[in-house]
Amino acid sequence: MKEDFLQYVWRMGLFDPTNLQTTAGERVEIIQKGMHNTDAGPDFLQAQIIIGDTRWAGNVEIHLHASEWNKHQHQNDKAYNNVILHVVLDEDEPVNNQNGNRIPCLELKNRIPKGLENKYLRLMNSEYWIPCQHQFHQVAAITKNSWLDRLLVERIEGRLEQFEERLSSNKNNWEETFYLFLVRAFGLKVNNEPFERLALSLPLNILLKHKNNLFQMEALLFGQAGLLGGDFRDEYPQSLQKEYQFLRKKYQLTPLPVEMWRFMRMRPANFPTIRIAQIATLIYQTEHLFSKILAARNIDEFINLFQLRLSHYWKNHYIFDKESPSRKKTLGKQAIQLLVINTVAPFVFLYGVKQGDDQYKDKALDLLASIPPEKNKIINEWGKLGMEPASAYQTQALLQLKKAYCDRKRCVECSIGHQVLKQ
Repeated sequence: MKEDFLQYVWRMGLFDPTNLQTTAGERVEIIQKGMHNTDAGPDFLQAQIIIGDTRWAGNVEIHLHASEWNKHQHQNDKAYNNVILHVVLDEDEPVNNQNGNRIPCLELKNRIPKGLENKYLRLMNSEYWIPCQHQFHQVAAITKNSWLDRLLVERIEGRLEQFEERLSSNKNNWEETFYLFLVRAFGLKVNNEPFERLALSLPLNILLKHKNNLFQMEALLFGQAGLLGGDFRDEYPQSLQKEYQFLRKKYQLTPLPVEMWRFMRMRPANFPTIRIAQIATLIYQTEHLFSKILAARNIDEFINLFQLRLSHYWKNHYIFDKESPSRKKTLGKQAIQLLVINTVAPFVFLYGVKQGDDQYKDKALDLLASIPPEKNKIINEWGKLGMEPASAYQTQALLQLKKAYCDRKRCVECSIGHQVLKQ
């Protein structure tokens, strides 16, 4: 058994409440079990419990064994001085708080229904794709859908901390911060770190000084990426190389190591060279990009924002000095949708949070609901279990369910897992 199961039992009141007593023999009456605390400190806050003839208000701490109180050094931590009840499976020793006062203890080892514990253990020991694979179809659709709504917001909020940290370091410059994460997203999974390093090494305000000159912006981006360090045959990269040498001195730039870029086992359309050319074109043709993102009303307007016409050289090149059949190197509709899913929608949501304006949060969620469902191995497996998502809104939630709950067997924190345990 894990401690999270005991927390679940306490939170949901899934134990025999008759004749509750502390291990010292005092009557216990639970008025409020407290609010579950997922941060540091006691497990449940603001509980109200009658012990003996006294009504106490304070916190509740949960452990499988009482001795874990001392193992975790709670006896030396003033944050635990307001614990009014220690709820354990087994009291193997009495414990005291920092002031030397004994903590009243409630033992649950003979109060948890055996069937509930057995269901929990089966989930924890399951080796199926999701722990509740054979019970999943028994859970009502309304339970699944309402849980997916919460999971989508949770998934977006999980990304916001990183966004907020960078926004703060950029002194709340939304355009600069959005540029950084958008450039990172252009690298996909294979090259996202190098693209982030590129954006950090070449701030947007430098690029905007050359806003009306696509050639100079390409020189800055390719040069800073370390991709202009060779001996070129083609005139275009030679010209970029010369321009970058001038701009490098002007802005005191240090190019990144070329070795960090990955080209192997990639579709040519996703080569870093093409993606960098697309970034240059996007900045060149779109003034105040984040402001336009906020103003866009639907997915079609977002797709129009990312319609890019690259400079002539890239029509028949994927890399420098190697000619290829002439082909447009535009961002495909699916690529744009991925940018919206992974970067644009979370950023619009964050803007709504920071501005205290729910219309932007709703706009972000509506955007995801308007994009077709993603296709990947995880979503395919959900399909085998009868979950056929209608949009990216649901696929994002299903990814969160699988990665944050099912893979980590957080069944007792999951609404679907709760229904399985209740059945």
